[in-house]
Amino acid sequence: MTDHDNDGPEYLGPSKSQLKRESHALQDIGKRMLELSNDQLDTLTISDTLRAAIEESRRIRQNEAKRRHLQYIGKVIRQEDDPEGLRRAIDAFDAGSEEHTRRHHLAERWRDRMISEGDPAVGEFLDYCPGADVQHLRNLARNARKDVEKQKNTGQAKKLFRYLRECIDDVS
Repeated sequence: MTDHDNDGPEYLGPSKSQLKRESHALQDIGKRMLELSNDQLDTLTISDTLRAAIEESRRIRQNEAKRRHLQYIGKVIRQEDDPEGLRRAIDAFDAGSEEHTRRHHLAERWRDRMISEGDPAVGEFLDYCPGADVQHLRNLARNARKDVEKQKNTGQAKKLFRYLRECIDDVS
C-alpha cells in the first residue's frame, strides 16, 4: 500500500461556482453602497480606496463601464477588514431590514421603561450606551414623563425616542 491511499478525496478549496457566488455577493454590497447618501456613506468605516472607487463609480454613465467598475468595487470590498460587518451596517440603513427593526424596537422599549420607571431605567441605559449625554437624556425622560402624567402630547416622547435611537445606532 502507498501513503497516498485515503478514504476520500482531498479538499481543494472552494469550487469555482462558490467563488463566483462570493464575488457576486460582494458586488451586491458595492451596488447597495452606491445607493447610499453621502451622509450614510460617511458613517461607514471604509478605506479611502473604497470611498474613492464609490465616488468614481457614481460618475460613470456607460453600462458596461459601470459593470466593470462594480467588479472592481467587489474586489476592493474583499480587501476590507470586515466585509460582513459592512453588509450589516448597510442593512441597518434599510427601513425594512431586520437590524433596523431590532434597533427600532429596542429604542421603543427603552423609551417606555424610562417613562414608566424613571431614573433607574436611565441609569441602566447609560450602562448600555455609555456615550449618551446623561443630563440631556434625563431631561428628555423627565419631559416625556410629564407629558404622560398631564395626558398631553407635546412630542417629548418622540424626542426621547429619537435620541435613544441615535445612541443605539452609535453603539451597534
